[in-house]
Amino acid sequence: MNLVAGATGLLGSEICRILAAAGKPVRGLVRASSDPAKVEKLRSAGVGLVEGDLKDRSSLDAACQGVTTLIDTVSSSTFSRRSGDSIATVDLQGQFNLEDAARAAGVRRFIFVSFPAVPEDFPLQRAKRAAERHLIESGLTFTILQPAFITEVWLSPAAGFDAANAKARIYGSGRNKISWISCQDVAAFAVGCIDHPAARNAVIRLGGPEALSPAEVVRIFEETTGRKFTVEYVSEDKLRQQKAIAQDPLQQSLAGLTLYYALGDVIDMRKTLKTFPVPLTKVADYARGAKSLD
Repeated sequence: MNLVAGATGLLGSEICRILAAAGKPVRGLVRASSDPAKVEKLRSAGVGLVEGDLKDRSSLDAACQGVTTLIDTVSSSTFSRRSGDSIATVDLQGQFNLEDAARAAGVRRFIFVSFPAVPEDFPLQRAKRAAERHLIESGLTFTILQPAFITEVWLSPAAGFDAANAKARIYGSGRNKISWISCQDVAAFAVGCIDHPAARNAVIRLGGPEALSPAEVVRIFEETTGRKFTVEYVSEDKLRQQKAIAQDPLQQSLAGLTLYYALGDVIDMRKTLKTFPVPLTKVADYARGAKSLD
């Protein structure tokens, strides 16, 4: 049995869909407060459901019974935050709870979706690194996936990129290149790691098929949609100021992540793709898909 933690999220739901479509047994970890429509969509796809919360260790012990592989996509910094959710309770202690429950239940493979090490200090980064260390030291067979910038997140209105209204917010100069990767491709890597010997006790950085600067991304969308974008730039100095004055750990972390965006990150995927031949989605493909939804 495969257990997907964060099953109603963007990435978790795609992993569930892939597994169910392939006829693989899959159980989705959902919360009592999860969006009923998203839960029903999982159920309709043939995903088994189990209620649990990373803040409640006993619920995780029950959810992990009979599980051979656990794929963990949970993060508190998403739109599904509920009362009591925080970086400390979910991304740190909650991750420890899930990893410890998996070990106690005899889970054979734990796949943790994190993000690459960032040259900035902020609470979410500290929590992810601590969760990775805890997993490595747990004795579980692990795979840590570190996707860079997920296209569907960073090129969405939530991050200031509003293709439908031809508006884009760019953090930093817009000239530093980024290895944008589709959520669907991250999901494919996660599923591909389940039985792959090369994924055993491995940390794998993930990027897309090409490195593009945010300015180049805007041009691609302009060419695809035939519309001129209005672009707002947020300088690196402004981002550092926002990070310095932020009082809330989540706001500090969001500022840290936008600084990561401003600095850029290029990930060479040639070696990884020889081992895991996942067809990667280009930003232009995503732009055409976004246009079709207009």
